[in-house]
Amino acid sequence: MSIQGASTSSPSSSLTPRWIYDVFLSFRGEDTRKNFTDHLYNALKNKGIETFRDDEKLERGKFISQELVKAIEESRFAIVIFSMNYAFSTWCLDELVHIVRCRKEKKLEVFPIFYHVDPADIRKQKGTFAEAFDKYKEIFKESTEMVETWRSTLTEVANLSGWNLQDRHGTEFIQDIVEEMWKRLNPKFSRINKNLIGIESIVKELISSYLDFGSNVCMIGICGMGGIGKTTIAKVVLEMYSDQFEVSSFIADVREKSEKGDLPKLQKQFLEESLGGINTEIYNVDQGVTIIKDRLRHKKVLLVLDDVNHVKQLENLAGEHQWFGSGSWIIITTRDEHVLVEHGVLKIYKPNGLNNDDALKLFCSKAFKNEQPKEDYKQLSQEVVNYASGLPLALVTLGSFLIGKKIDEWQSALDYF
Repeated sequence: MSIQGASTSSPSSSLTPRWIYDVFLSFRGEDTRKNFTDHLYNALKNKGIETFRDDEKLERGKFISQELVKAIEESRFAIVIFSMNYAFSTWCLDELVHIVRCRKEKKLEVFPIFYHVDPADIRKQKGTFAEAFDKYKEIFKESTEMVETWRSTLTEVANLSGWNLQDRHGTEFIQDIVEEMWKRLNPKFSRINKNLIGIESIVKELISSYLDFGSNVCMIGICGMGGIGKTTIAKVVLEMYSDQFEVSSFIADVREKSEKGDLPKLQKQFLEESLGGINTEIYNVDQGVTIIKDRLRHKKVLLVLDDVNHVKQLENLAGEHQWFGSGSWIIITTRDEHVLVEHGVLKIYKPNGLNNDDALKLFCSKAFKNEQPKEDYKQLSQEVVNYASGLPLALVTLGSFLIGKKIDEWQSALDYF
């Protein structure tokens, strides 16, 4: 059963939750702590997903600790690992009750994992789950309401969409879980400025004409003057499509850092992002090249090298197509087309400035916090847009400068331009 997006109940509070953790792991330690849960925890952490698990340092008592309650309430997602003996732990059952309460009250999204257990056994309390509740009937004769709460909670969570291990390989199974959580934590355009007017059509053109989703390694250049939007376009592509690659990395300010002699640091950054944060010591660029070729030749990579100005930078960060696995995309932004030609980059995209309508909308979004100019400012706004010649950076800068200023101040600024 693949994950399909469990629905969340409406929160009882209008307050926006403040998440500390991305994922809270609920599991029975004796069953999975040292195998499946440990592998899943490390895979999530290596992907940069902040994950909470009970590390056995929390004091065990009759009830779940306040630290665990707090961790659940401060998590965006909860993953519940149902194992054969899960129901024999009243600690786990109490924890699950609180998870479901947070699902209803605090927008916590909950996903079950069925680890060598039939979901139907959990829903209907059969098998080992029946054995556990037969035991509870005797132990908690005076607390039948609590036992029924445990029953209904198990049924509710087992009915949610999640993952069933069945006969799958554990490594592949965990990778699917990690990738799904990554997608949910990083939705398309999640970090992109909402005022990037016209960007969608530009990216659509770039993808359809210059990049493909086949088996070839695509190496393309985005070339143009400063302020045309090269970096923004590359960032949008990265954010929209990173979930389709094993590795995604944005290396910023290549020119500036290379001039400071920091090229080995850029290689190190790229490798550590690619290898899940594993520390990689690089003492010189030649060693860095060797490690990149060795470690990434079988990985599907989406790499952005931003603001390149010398072919040596490309030779040491993305020398040849063979450095990367099938289907990789290497995107290079630069002002110097000759650098791309010298490196043998055959696909070069040259973005144009925004058309007049989009340019006016972008400028007004900064100058007026609205996509249309105020009535008395229409002509002046058009003059500013004409002066900017469709350059997004100029439009944003000018709009931010002119916001709140009077007409005579606008006119003075235009006279100065």
